This record gives sequence, C-alpha cells and structure tokens, in this order.
Amino acid sequence: MAEFFSFEAQNKVMIKDIIHKRRSVYPAMYSDAPIAKETIEELLLAAHQAPTHRKTQPWRFKVFHSEQQRAALGDFLGKKYRDTIGNYSEFKEAKIRNKPTQAACVIAICVQEDPEKRVPYWEELAATAMAVQNMWLLCTELSLGCYWSSPALMQYLDEFVSMESGERCIGFFYLGHLKDELPASWERKPLADHVSWF
Repeated sequence: MAEFFSFEAQNKVMIKDIIHKRRSVYPAMYSDAPIAKETIEELLLAAHQAPTHRKTQPWRFKVFHSEQQRAALGDFLGKKYRDTIGNYSEFKEAKIRNKPTQAACVIAICVQEDPEKRVPYWEELAATAMAVQNMWLLCTELSLGCYWSSPALMQYLDEFVSMESGERCIGFFYLGHLKDELPASWERKPLADHVSWF
C-alpha cells in the first residue's frame, strides 16, 4: 500500500489540474497535424468508462477520421443547411462545410435509448455527457484541442449514416492539435452563487 501512495505522490498530473485546464478549443485554432487512430481509440475507451445506470451504456459514436469522410460530412451538412434554413447565408454555408475539414477528427455523439425503457431518457443523456467529458479531460491531458458542437443540423445525421431505431445524434465532437497554447479560462461566477449549504 505504501508503494501505491508513493507512486501517486510522484505523479504530477493531477485530475483536479486537468479539470481546471479543460477548455473548448474550436477548429479554427487547430493545426493541420493528423491524430493517430490509436489516439482516437484511446479517447473512445475513456468515454466507454463512464458511469451508466443499469449498465445500458447508451453512448454511440460515429467517427469521421479520414480527410475524405470529414469532407463528405461537411458537404452533407452544408447542403442540409442550404435546403432547410429559411434565412440562408452563403458565408454560413461555407463555414459549415469547412468546419469538419479544419479538424483532424469529428465524432458524432449519439444516444441510444434503452429499448426496454428501464431508465428515463435524461439518464441516458447524462451518461453520454459523462462519456464525452471523459474524452474531453483526456484530450486536455494529451494537449489536444476539442469542443462539443450541437447545431440544429445534427438532427439529420441519420440521412448520412445508418442509425438504429431509438438512436439520436446530440452533437459533434471536434478534435485537433493546437496551433498555440490553450486559451485562457473565462471567469466564472463565484461558486457561492451556485451552492446552498444545509
């Protein structure tokens, strides 16, 4: 037991430091360096360790890793934007099309509702969000930029990739190597504004 605590004391990467360092880093801030498939698999394995009520493991991930697949996703989203948005902007369409190719990888975050409905849907959403947070924290440790985007266009993903009955896309997780240092933290309200002690 003493050896275990000695090892932990020597480990300078503390989870509390990673939590405070975590940031949303957008694709425009990524370099063009690729991310190895093995690294993506490591992130997904971290996600897979999230807590889940009744072990439903509701998270589903669609990984767009190759440049060709990311470009195809961007083209699909751009066309969907053009076909479904009333207040159309050519600039916005181009931005939507280009965003996936600015990233080294895009992971569609999906939730699979339990067919037996053993737990309420909000718990499945919460479990999936915790899975994403696991990836986000590991990205921070690995000095990768990432962020979770939830555009309205995500509702059409089932027209681009096959999805199971009861499966729903709740966002896209963009990843890339950083061009520069992590951005500074934004100033949060005091913790006391959000906590009541009894």
